[in-house]
Amino acid sequence: MFAIITFILLFATWVLMSGLFDLFHLSLGVISCLIVTALSHDLLFQDKKQGLGSRFGEAFRFVGYTLWLFNQIVLANIHVIGLALSPKKYARELDPHIFTFKTILKTDFARFVLANSITLTPGTVTIRIEEDTFYIHAISRAAAGDLAGQDSVSEMEKRVAWVFEGGEK
Repeated sequence: MFAIITFILLFATWVLMSGLFDLFHLSLGVISCLIVTALSHDLLFQDKKQGLGSRFGEAFRFVGYTLWLFNQIVLANIHVIGLALSPKKYARELDPHIFTFKTILKTDFARFVLANSITLTPGTVTIRIEEDTFYIHAISRAAAGDLAGQDSVSEMEKRVAWVFEGGEK
């Protein structure tokens, strides 16, 4: 059942993204989606106990998270552009460093989403994940934001937990 849903989601994405509706490209899409589904259908639906209703709720929350993340990416771009184009700000704020933090996230998929969200945000890169410890490189203290705060949970982490683990927003 979950493999079929994974295939349908992948193929729908293929069709939407390719925009090509001829037999050749659709058959390539089917073959590609079958291979990916066979190799990774269990990654999308790790918790088999959840029903489809909770999955749709998760998808809806993920759309909200994606919009919030897009805003964070824009703000981070503005910060990095400011660093690059202002010599005074560059000299004053540039502070490349690596920091670690322990995550509250319990599932591998939620940690995967958090790591990719951090890397997508300009000025930060997830270097390594060991169990619940993340190693992050940041170009400045401002780029690290509340991720570097060891005493509290970051906003990004709270939002990922809300989407994938049913945590509070």
